[in-house]
Amino acid sequence: MTVEIEMPEGWEKFRLPEGLHKRLHELLDRQDQGQTLTPQEREEAQGLVDMAEWLSLLRLHARRIVGEAAQHP
Repeated sequence: MTVEIEMPEGWEKFRLPEGLHKRLHELLDRQDQGQTLTPQEREEAQGLVDMAEWLSLLRLHARRIVGEAAQHP
C-alpha cells in the first residue's frame, strides 16, 4: 500500500520550536551537570527528544522524496 503525503511549504525548517528546544537543552544540561531530574522532568526530556528525532526523520524522508521527484519529473 502506498500513501501519498503532500509536504507543506517550509518542510525543510521543521524543528522544535525555540522554547521547546531551550527547555530540552536546559534539562539535558542539568542532567549533564549531575543534577537529578524529577520523574516528570525525565519524562518531559524524553518526550522532547522523541519529538526532535521524529522531526529529523520527517525532514530526511521529505528530502528523499523531493530528491526522487527531481530525478523523475
